[in-house]
Amino acid sequence: MEHKDHLLAAALRVLGAAVLLLCLLAELLVFAFRRHAALHLVPASAMLLLWRLNRRAAAAAADVGLVDFSCLRPPRRLRIPIPGLLEHLRLIGCFDDGSVEFMSRVIEGCGMGDETYFPPSLHYIPPSATHADAVAEARGMYLPTLDALFARTGVPPSAVGALVVNCSGFCPAPSLAALIAGHYRMRADVRTFNLSGMGCAAGVVGVDVARGVLSAHAAVRYALVVSAEIVTVGWYSGRDRCKLLLNCFFRTGCAAALLTSTSAISVPPNCKYRLVTLARTNRTADDRSYASAVREEDGEGITGFSIGRGLGGVVRDLLRAGAHLLALGPAILPWHEKLRYAAALLLFRRRQQRFKKLQDDGDGNTDGPKPNFLTATSHFCLPSSGKPVIRRLAEGLELVEREAEVALMTFHRFGNQSAASLWYQLAYHEAGPARRSGVAARHGEQAEGQQRGVGAR
Repeated sequence: MEHKDHLLAAALRVLGAAVLLLCLLAELLVFAFRRHAALHLVPASAMLLLWRLNRRAAAAAADVGLVDFSCLRPPRRLRIPIPGLLEHLRLIGCFDDGSVEFMSRVIEGCGMGDETYFPPSLHYIPPSATHADAVAEARGMYLPTLDALFARTGVPPSAVGALVVNCSGFCPAPSLAALIAGHYRMRADVRTFNLSGMGCAAGVVGVDVARGVLSAHAAVRYALVVSAEIVTVGWYSGRDRCKLLLNCFFRTGCAAALLTSTSAISVPPNCKYRLVTLARTNRTADDRSYASAVREEDGEGITGFSIGRGLGGVVRDLLRAGAHLLALGPAILPWHEKLRYAAALLLFRRRQQRFKKLQDDGDGNTDGPKPNFLTATSHFCLPSSGKPVIRRLAEGLELVEREAEVALMTFHRFGNQSAASLWYQLAYHEAGPARRSGVAARHGEQAEGQQRGVGAR
């Protein structure tokens, strides 16, 4: 089948080149014989039609669909309600009174509920944050989630041609991707990718990597993206308040998504969603963005993950710069909104030139017009990084409380699960309006199957 696909693609390229040569020849003949000027439009229109068909064929070849996804719901024995967590912080003996008081204020005010989960290693007194505990946590999350996904889709692990695993803080050897491929005895030519250190954006980056593999390799029919954060290695037992925030926000969670190329002939049309576009903006060249989240040692030599105080400002500047929105907007916005935004942007630039200065919003930044994404979609998945950051993102995108509810309720129910939070929010969207009545999101409670005492959506 792969050989036939290559032959078909080569035949189409040859046909396209032949049609292009014929159009150029026709154009030269019309010019040489001095025919009516209107005849020039015939080969020109043919070339334009050929270019349009090639663009559409290239887009179809790059189409990626989501077959299904699964979200982990850990067992009840790993639940860590807020009163129990606060008592746990006082009993383990590694924090002073000031650190316990600080974490208590943050946890009680961040909007997190009593149904979040810690890995088994952090339930001990004192916590056991060893390498073996981290590997055990990874197995306890990855395997039940993937078992549920393979059972739901009916796709065996041997059919997976690409495996992308992202985990920011834990990068063992053998890799996490090797752990999964070895457990399921995946085929020898499976392409494995292990992403680390990329934070909450790693889920989208993983989808982008999977899309590239599916587009470049016709032999790859299915790509698997697995997102999780190993909380064991992120536990911080020092006094640096920037590093203590990780203890307050991050909780156990795992998600797995099965992607396929929708243009593949042998793949049935069983996709739940189709990827329309994917835009990524890299801000690491900016020092403040680069230093907004860093894993480093504190003054006492204790390693922890620092969340910079300027993280909210970095997010705000990204939205105000508009580069990311400009890259995303053309692919999803309707024409009337594109025209409205273009007119508003031209008027804004003209007003700037007229007054020879930038309009200041009182915060030292310039507010230009923003596209209204509500005209293109009514479902948004924002990073579940706590109530303040979620609200700031929603304000930057000019979203109302209803659009930010999914991120807020996901954080309330499961905490911050880094890159996996995206899929938990998608599960909340799929649950329908019944979940939007002020009740905390409880993804996966009506899911199919129980795997080793762990439910997966």
